Amino acid sequence: MTRRQAFEVRIAAPAFQDIRNIWIWTLERFGHTAALRYETQIDQSISDLADDPTCPAAKERKDVLPGVWFYHLASSRTHVPDDQVVKSPRHLIIFRHVQPRVIEILRILHDSRDLARHLAPVLQDE
Repeated sequence: MTRRQAFEVRIAAPAFQDIRNIWIWTLERFGHTAALRYETQIDQSISDLADDPTCPAAKERKDVLPGVWFYHLASSRTHVPDDQVVKSPRHLIIFRHVQPRVIEILRILHDSRDLARHLAPVLQDE
């Protein structure tokens, strides 16, 4: 029996593209096994956000953009099986609350990126 999560998660098109790009980049540089591990880490992080998008690891960053929240993949490392742990995940899930029980993942970006610059086009498309 599958456990029902507290929040519905919607994934915006740019976030789907980010996931695809992360997969390809990881596959090309580190191989299939590493790409699968990173995919597991992303899936677990999204699942953790669906359980509680206001958990202590999720932070609203008004300095970047009001109403936009950030969750680092490293925050979910302890929730994946030991053989699937990513040693140093470097991506942030960027999301917002769109309805009382719905969050939308806007982007999944490397933590070294200029976040405001990469988010502006997504929010302008509304």
